[in-house]
Amino acid sequence: MSELVRKPERVGDANLARLSRVVRVTGPAILLVVALLSLLAALQFGGGSAAPVLADPGAVVRFGLPIAKLLVNIGAAATIGPLVLVCFALSRDRPEFDRALDFAAAAAAFWAVASAVTGFLTFLSVYLQPISFDAQFSDLLGAFFTEVDFGQAWLATTVVAATTTVLCFAVRNQTALLFVAAFSVVALVPMTQQGHAAGASGHGAAISSLGLHLVFAAVWLGGLLTIVVLRSTLDTQRIGTIVARYSTFALISFIVVAVSGYVNAALRVGTLDGMQRPYGILVLVKVSALVALGVFGALQRRFLIKRMQRSDASREVSFWALIAAELGFMGIASGVAAALARTDPLVEQVQITTTPAYILTGEPLPPELTFARYFTEWQFDVIWVLAVAFLAFFYLAAVWRLHRRGDAWPVHRTVLWLAGLVLLFYVTNGGVNLYEKYLFSAHMLGHMLLGMMIPVLLVPAAPVTLALRAIAKRVDGSRGAREWIMLGVHSRIAGILANPIVAAAVFASSLWVFYYSPLFRWATTDHIGHQWMIVHFLATGFLFVQSLIGVDPVPYRAPYPLRLVLLLGTMAFHAFFGLSLMTGTGLLLADWYGAMGRDWGPSAIVDQQNAGGIAWSVGEIPTIILAIVVAFMWSRNDTKEAKRLDRKAERDGDSELTEYNDMLTGLSRRR
Repeated sequence: MSELVRKPERVGDANLARLSRVVRVTGPAILLVVALLSLLAALQFGGGSAAPVLADPGAVVRFGLPIAKLLVNIGAAATIGPLVLVCFALSRDRPEFDRALDFAAAAAAFWAVASAVTGFLTFLSVYLQPISFDAQFSDLLGAFFTEVDFGQAWLATTVVAATTTVLCFAVRNQTALLFVAAFSVVALVPMTQQGHAAGASGHGAAISSLGLHLVFAAVWLGGLLTIVVLRSTLDTQRIGTIVARYSTFALISFIVVAVSGYVNAALRVGTLDGMQRPYGILVLVKVSALVALGVFGALQRRFLIKRMQRSDASREVSFWALIAAELGFMGIASGVAAALARTDPLVEQVQITTTPAYILTGEPLPPELTFARYFTEWQFDVIWVLAVAFLAFFYLAAVWRLHRRGDAWPVHRTVLWLAGLVLLFYVTNGGVNLYEKYLFSAHMLGHMLLGMMIPVLLVPAAPVTLALRAIAKRVDGSRGAREWIMLGVHSRIAGILANPIVAAAVFASSLWVFYYSPLFRWATTDHIGHQWMIVHFLATGFLFVQSLIGVDPVPYRAPYPLRLVLLLGTMAFHAFFGLSLMTGTGLLLADWYGAMGRDWGPSAIVDQQNAGGIAWSVGEIPTIILAIVVAFMWSRNDTKEAKRLDRKAERDGDSELTEYNDMLTGLSRRR
């Protein structure tokens, strides 16, 4: 009788194992086949494969180049996805860890080969040279990869992918693998500066949206492929846990891909009438696939993950069937995306070269700056729109989790955090962001707000303390957000950077190093440099303010007198820097700020002197606030210390004072 009872279970387990093998083998095949078919159909529909009237590189290049780029995208996803899961979802002590790294290494090698092929086909499409083995062909090929922007981009992508292959085989330390994952993302940077984004009006928005799109699509698709590959090493309970963790990344990726895709489509399509043309229809197809993927993700999170953890074989069969369907729709989205890169956008990219401002920035000169236009003119940056939204959401979610648990969290910290994020949103998307490319004074105002005012609001909100209290601790050997935060706080590098003397030195010296080195030109003329500048100002300002008034855990707390000395020294640095700009007659970046051709506002040198006044005056306002806060904290600390000593004296009869008096009495008697 017991055999009759167990037989259906064995049959169900056998069917489940068979389905698992089928999905594991056919899942990547489904993705590739559907992606290739979607790509070919979209190329035919959108005209991306049509032979140009002049300079036709041939059918092999016309079809081979988009196929190679599709394979590059898949290879990048299959590399970045497992590395992210290794860092944030998988346990070092289980076979899943090594299996994921082996998969990432193989995918990175595939990525490197596909990038090299793409670079070669791009060369053929640009130079229209028949393949030969003579010196002329070799010289042209070498010049393309070393001197031409497209060639350099694909060479860099190939080198980074090949290096990632080696690192995935050689590195097994979890901390080091976080840097390997970040390094692999670097290979996507050259890809963001190609295609339609390179020549679009709204160049910065196009670069930001395309970069976000590539990175988070890679995490989304690569993570799903990794789960399929890991299936044989995971039991039902374990796979439910890992899928739940991946599902969080998938949800974030879905939001980012949807928003960045909308920004890209708006730049290309223009009006709703454009949606009726081939490019617009292909965009709608991609959007439909994205919506379907969102529905699949919702089904995963809402129904299947918890049921899988109950070891229900029939429901796990449903889950793997859903995974196969999800891979199919990802193939549709990937294929159509690759075809869109070869399809002419609907918005005509008119190159207006009649004004110096447009030649320098790629944008028309904005209207004359007035005080009101600081608040009525906007230039949105999708990176910081999403960053502010996620920072606000996760902070409020953590506060709500503490509230549901019965733990209190000070209201003023939440208010300060939200106020800091509102100011960050304005600086990175408002009038300051629009005019900082044309006026040094607007740039300096943004610098002062990013480096001093915003950290003064964010640091007292204690985000690290909140995260450590709200995020659950992992017990399976993997590292989640809490474990990475703990590791970062207690790391040697954090101990050095959080030292008040080091933080103050970095904060003060970076002001001079930035403006009197090539970094200033890079941050002003290059969109990626501009993003680095924002992060740098925020990070150095946050570390400095944290060393003065922070409540988050740090390895060393400076005494209050030292804090005031460091603050006054930093104030002197700022004042001296501001005075040097106010009295200086040499124009920084003269071929940029001095060549804008503005017919409104002050001259470039007067504007630079105004920037010095902003650095001296506006920059000192947060410094004064910090001095007041430090003095207040010092006073409170002295009061607490006095009360502590009074309580101690009451408990032990003031034994320390009695011993001291006895010592003085003994000395007096000996004399």
